[in-house]
Amino acid sequence: MTVEAPSSLVRLTHLVYALHAIGLAIGAFGAASVVGSFLLGWPSIIAVIINYVKRSDVRGTWLESHFRWQIRTFWYALAWVVLVGIVSLPLTVIVVGFATWAVGLFVLGCWAVYRIARGWLRLNDHQPMHTA
Repeated sequence: MTVEAPSSLVRLTHLVYALHAIGLAIGAFGAASVVGSFLLGWPSIIAVIINYVKRSDVRGTWLESHFRWQIRTFWYALAWVVLVGIVSLPLTVIVVGFATWAVGLFVLGCWAVYRIARGWLRLNDHQPMHTA
């Protein structure tokens, strides 16, 4: 995956990271949770749609790893929210569930911020993502 990508696709990948970052910022500075805004806010939903629509355009380039990183970040976050909910909901009966839910969402929000920041920094350095 060392094939050079057109500059228009590099700009598009920056746009996708920016949309995800906007979704995270809305959650951080708004009434919603960071991860809730990331998963349900229009910026991240648009970003994931762009990822899927343009994925074939980046195939074989170093940007393919960034698209995979962005898509997986979104879907892994959704899977972890469901898991945190499954664990926390029954525990609300003994009040502990409220704490596990809050802590789980906080940790997941930090993880999402890390993933978007790490990917965007590597993109800025014109480096592919090595891990998923």
